[in-house]
Amino acid sequence: MSAFVGDGANRWPAVHRHDAARLFRLVVESAPAGSALHAVAEEGIAFRDIAAAIATRLGLPTESRATDHFGLLAPLAGLDSPTSSALTRSRLGWRPTGPALIEDISAGIYSDAEMPGERR
Repeated sequence: MSAFVGDGANRWPAVHRHDAARLFRLVVESAPAGSALHAVAEEGIAFRDIAAAIATRLGLPTESRATDHFGLLAPLAGLDSPTSSALTRSRLGWRPTGPALIEDISAGIYSDAEMPGERR
């Protein structure tokens, strides 16, 4: 199953890996030392929506579970962490262009069959 905690309304921020890489380069090249910046394209996606996208992609049910179901990730699974990148965008002119998280999961880019050259 693909699980979430409680009603799954807790939110997680997200950014596509290519957007994060571009921002990392911008930070190294031009951010003032000690800057606190956020690489966030989506400020908060409901955890239940992330679980549902994974479930749909893998043909699994989606269920609410207690945090202990998540093992080592338990402290994170129920966190509500909306995060803004407004300051990052303003200071560095960064504009994320990659696909949204749900779109990316739905495209199946992370399945084994679609990751040629991946080493285990």
